[in-house]
Amino acid sequence: MGKVSGYKLKEVVYTLSPFEHKIMTTFWSQFVYKTKKRISENWVNTLTLVCPVTGTYMYANSVVEKEKHHHRM
Repeated sequence: MGKVSGYKLKEVVYTLSPFEHKIMTTFWSQFVYKTKKRISENWVNTLTLVCPVTGTYMYANSVVEKEKHHHRM
């Protein structure tokens, strides 16, 4: 048999205590407020992202619908 080294491995377990769960509730309670604030402060940047994505999505859906109607005839 082979020789076993003398190093012992330690197991580390990370858990949240019940007293620390309030951190996430604070995050979710302020999430809507902070999101509205960021959008209202940066509405130009938001529109430059949302408009092209929405337009592309709507265009793709219309093309799919046209193909469905074309194949039905």
